[in-house]
Amino acid sequence: MLVTKLKKKIQKKLSKEQSIKLLNFASRNKVAGFFIGFLWGRNLSKLAVIYNTDKYGTHYYTPNYQKYFKQFKYKKIKLLEIGVGGYNSPYKGGSSLRMWKRYFPFGRIFSLDIYDKSPQEEYRIKIYKGSQIDFSFLEKTVADIGEIDLIIDDGSHINNHVITSFEYLFPKLKNGGIYVVEDTQTSYWKDFGGDSEDLKNADTLMNFFKKITDSLNHKEYHKKEYTPNYYDENVSSIHFYHNMVFIFKK
Repeated sequence: MLVTKLKKKIQKKLSKEQSIKLLNFASRNKVAGFFIGFLWGRNLSKLAVIYNTDKYGTHYYTPNYQKYFKQFKYKKIKLLEIGVGGYNSPYKGGSSLRMWKRYFPFGRIFSLDIYDKSPQEEYRIKIYKGSQIDFSFLEKTVADIGEIDLIIDDGSHINNHVITSFEYLFPKLKNGGIYVVEDTQTSYWKDFGGDSEDLKNADTLMNFFKKITDSLNHKEYHKKEYTPNYYDENVSSIHFYHNMVFIFKK
């Protein structure tokens, strides 16, 4: 209660710009970061608010994230998030990266973006510049990072980009890892390659992931000759939520 009252008093005296500067300082300052982690480190939704990411508030992704990511909280994980945020400004974005950094105290956070986001780098956060559908770039990035435990696609949200990135990166995911796709509503938006008229359109990202649910039951097929594909053998479960999908690797 005392901490909440103190926080409200501080917020009233600070402008939004000053608050952002303070949070950026706290993210880079080990002592300030320690107190944020100590007070709110177990609550991912609270951290999302503190670091001003839309994963809670605009969206309500963090409760789902916490449900599945808490098993990794105190492990030395490697997390890769596609998309830094802030569009073409090098000095904007990175809010969710700092949230992940605070939630995973022993984790290393990586990201990629088509724009130069190097000013958003800090201790335990590294950012690569390139496209999420450039296989050559992705290959070099994965080789530099090593085995990845968690992958989040919060990039262009263009349907074929989401599918292409998943097809390349899911096999690179560590066994027992989780791949998450955010903002799947674009599966129904024409400007992003989606389709809300033909809900069986095989080119949309939702139908791509729906098809993987068949992989979970491939042993029940009555086909005389069937060779299991990569997803048959490597997807352990897939969970759909409002505007997001979790794909679990065996």
